[in-house]
Amino acid sequence: MKGQLNEVSILIVDDSPTEVHILRGVLEKAGCTVFTAESGEEGVEEAKRLKPDLILMDVVMPGLNGFQATRQLSRDDETASIPVILVTTKDQETDRAWGLRQGAKEYIVKPVSADELMNKVKALLD
Repeated sequence: MKGQLNEVSILIVDDSPTEVHILRGVLEKAGCTVFTAESGEEGVEEAKRLKPDLILMDVVMPGLNGFQATRQLSRDDETASIPVILVTTKDQETDRAWGLRQGAKEYIVKPVSADELMNKVKALLD
C-alpha cells in the first residue's frame, strides 16, 4: 500500500457529528472505508469487531474517554496492533505525552488539517 488507501478501513471514534463528518469526508476522498463509533466504549467494541487498519480517537467524550479507550485497545492482544491517532482539542504538551503513553501512535490537534491527517495516516500504514 503505497499512497493507495482504497483497501484501508478506519474507525473514527468521536461524539461530535460535525467532526465525524469532516474526518469522514477527508478519508473517503482518499479512498478509505470509514466506520464510526460515538463513545469510547463503542469504539473499543467496534475495534474488536471490525479490526480496522487504523483508529482516529477523540479524547473528550462522555463515559470512557479517548485516553482510557486507547489504553484498553493498546493492552488487548486482539487490538494492540491497530495504530491509534488521538484527534483532540487538547493541545497541551502534557496531554500529548499522556496520550502517547496510553498507546497512541500519533496526536493531532483539532481543527484537523486534511494534509496533516492524511500524512500521519499514510505514515502509520506504510
